[in-house]
Amino acid sequence: MKKKLIYSTILTCMMLGACSDDFTEIAPTGALSDEALQNATGVDLKLTAAYSVLDGERINRQGEGVSAGGDNWWTDVIADDAHRGSTDSDNTELFQLETLDWQTGNSWFLGRWSALFGGVNRCNAVLELISQIPDGDFSQQRGEALFLRGYYNFELQKFYGNVPFISVENLTNKEFNQPNPGPIWAQIEADFQEAMSLLSSDVVNGRANSWIAEAFLGKAYLYQEKWDDAFTLLNNVASEGPYSLNPEFVNNFNFAGENSSESMFAIQFVSDDGRSFNGNGAGTLNFPGGGPLGTCCGFYQPTQDLVNIYQTDGTGLPLLNNYYDTDVTSDYGLASFEEDGETPTDFTPFEGPLDPRLDYTVSRRGIDYNGFGLNPGKEWIRAGFTDISGPYLPKKNIYQADEVDANRGTGGWGSDWSGINYNVMRFADVLLMAAEAAVEKSTPDLPLALSYVNQVRERAKSMTYVQNEAGDAAAANYQIEPYGTFATQEFARDAVRFERRLEFGMEGHRLFDLRRWGIAQETINAYIAREAEDISQSNYGRFGTYTEKFDLFPIPINAIDQSGGVLTQNPGY
Repeated sequence: MKKKLIYSTILTCMMLGACSDDFTEIAPTGALSDEALQNATGVDLKLTAAYSVLDGERINRQGEGVSAGGDNWWTDVIADDAHRGSTDSDNTELFQLETLDWQTGNSWFLGRWSALFGGVNRCNAVLELISQIPDGDFSQQRGEALFLRGYYNFELQKFYGNVPFISVENLTNKEFNQPNPGPIWAQIEADFQEAMSLLSSDVVNGRANSWIAEAFLGKAYLYQEKWDDAFTLLNNVASEGPYSLNPEFVNNFNFAGENSSESMFAIQFVSDDGRSFNGNGAGTLNFPGGGPLGTCCGFYQPTQDLVNIYQTDGTGLPLLNNYYDTDVTSDYGLASFEEDGETPTDFTPFEGPLDPRLDYTVSRRGIDYNGFGLNPGKEWIRAGFTDISGPYLPKKNIYQADEVDANRGTGGWGSDWSGINYNVMRFADVLLMAAEAAVEKSTPDLPLALSYVNQVRERAKSMTYVQNEAGDAAAANYQIEPYGTFATQEFARDAVRFERRLEFGMEGHRLFDLRRWGIAQETINAYIAREAEDISQSNYGRFGTYTEKFDLFPIPINAIDQSGGVLTQNPGY
C-alpha cells in the first residue's frame, strides 16, 4: 500500500464532532471544547478537515455523492468529451443531465453544492479558531485556509454563477442564510491574494503554497477575461515556478507520477486492504462494466467526437476546423474479438495519422488497455447498442496493470475506490492558460503563446507511445509536431483552445472552458447532431437543445427551500 498524508474525514469528524456542515445547517456541539482546540494541534486538525472536503466525502452530505467530488467528471457528460455511459435506464438523473432535461431538484446539482459549502464552512472554522489564539504564528495555516476557501468559492462560482459568500463572521454568528445577488469574484480574488502573501513557496505534497495560490488567482482572472492581470501571474508561475512537465504524459494519471513535478494541486487519494475511505468514491462508477478486473460500472465513456479531434493532418498538426469530416474507425455495433483472438473481418483499424495522446486518454478496440492486454471491444462495454454510449472506455485515472495492488480500493457495496490522485491543476494547465492570456492580452505576445503550446506538444511527441501487442512498435500511426508559427491572433486562439481539449480530455475541464469562451451553445448543439450520426442513434431525439440558461447550473431547489427563500434561482429555471 502506498504511504502518504491522508485526509481522513472519519478521524477528523470523531475528533471535532463538527462534520454536519450543510449550507443552512448549524453544526452540532463538538466533542472537544473550543478552548481545547485553541492551539497548534487544534488548528492543524481543523485545517485537515478543510482539506478533506476536496474529495466530496463527509458525514451528512446532501445530494448525489458521486457528483460531490473534485474531479468534476460528470460535467464532461454535458459537454462533448463524454457520454454518461452504462445503460440508459441506470441513474436517470445523470441521463437527464446528458440529454439536457434539467430539473432544479436533480440531486447531482445538490451534491456538488453541498460539498463545496461544507468546504467553505470548514475553512471559516480554521480562520475563526486562529483569530481566537493570541500567541503563535499561524501565517501558513491561515494562508492555506484562505486558499482553500478561495478554491471552494471558485468552484461554486464557475458551477452556479450567482452564489452567496459566507464569511467568518457569518459562521461565528450562525448567519448562514446569505443572499446570492451575483458573482463573488472580488471575494475569491481577495482570498487568493492574501494566501499568496502568507504562504511559503515550499512544495509540500497535498498542501497549498504561494505558487499554487498565484496560479489560481491567475485562473480566476482568466475566467473574468482580465487578460493582462492573468498573464502577469500565469507567466510568472510558468517561467519562474518550481514545476515542470513530466516526460511521460501517462504519469499524470497513475501511481508512478503522483506528486511529481507536473502535479501542482492534487486530491490525495489512497487505497487500503479494507474499505478505502480515502479512495476516490466520486469516480467509482467510471471503470469498465466488466473488463480485465471485473469492475463496475461502465459510466463515463468518451465520445466519437473526442476521439476524432486526435487526428492530425499528415504534418503532425491537428485538424482545427474540420476534424469531424472524417471519423476515426470505431467498432460500434460489432461483437468482440472472436475466441481465437481474431478481429471480425468487418472491422479495420484506423490507419490515418493520430496524436499519440489519444490512446492514453481513450481505450479503443485492439489497443492495449493500461497493460491489461488488448481491448477486445463490446464485452468490456456495459452499454447495449441501443444505449447512448458508444464503443469507447476511459483510460485516465484507471489502474495500470502493474499498479493494481497499490491503487485498487473498495467501497461500501464492493465498488472500486481508486487510490490514484486527481490533479486539480497540473503544470500543463498553467502553460496553456498562460498561452491563452498571451494571445488575448492588450498587447498580444503570439511568439510566447507559441512557445508554451509547443512545450506541451513536444512532450507529447517525445513521450513513450502506446505499443502494439508484441511490444516492438507503436500501436497506431502516431504523428505529432509542434507548430511552426502563430501567424494571426485568430489562429493562435483556435490553436490554444484546441490544445486544451487535446491535453485535458476526460479531466473535467471541458464544459467550463466552453462556457467561459462563450461558445458552449453552438459547440454542444453541433456535437449532439454529429454524434447522433456517428453512432447511428435514433435515441438522440431524446436530447434537448443547449440554450443560454445551461451556461450556469441551477441553484438546487433544496438549498432555496432550506434558506427560506433567501436564495434566488438563476435565470431560465
